[in-house]
Amino acid sequence: MRTSLRGLSGLVVLAAGLLGLSQLAGLWHAKALGQRVAQAEPGDIVMYTTTDCPYCAQARQWFGEYDVLYTECNTSVDADCRAAFDRLAAPGVPTLVVKGQRQVGFQPDRVAQALER
Repeated sequence: MRTSLRGLSGLVVLAAGLLGLSQLAGLWHAKALGQRVAQAEPGDIVMYTTTDCPYCAQARQWFGEYDVLYTECNTSVDADCRAAFDRLAAPGVPTLVVKGQRQVGFQPDRVAQALER
């Protein structure tokens, strides 16, 4: 019985170590991605939002965390933003225009790819 407990505890330690490494890799990837997107020039990223959109808030937070320059256009409070958003024929917010390419929803990987084209 002691042998099986030692084996089990060894597996638990190994699993915990692998989980920790996986989390570190994820953090490293997120930081590297943030640094890539932070290379954006003023005007490269326009994000159409609404005041009460939780996904827009998440995107704002991510951009802020990595000091990304972007222009926010709130369609709830600005008629010009609403008109521009309507011309995009996007189904919802957040909608980003990254170097002229429309992206519905916020996915940092897609933003980075569009900036690098």
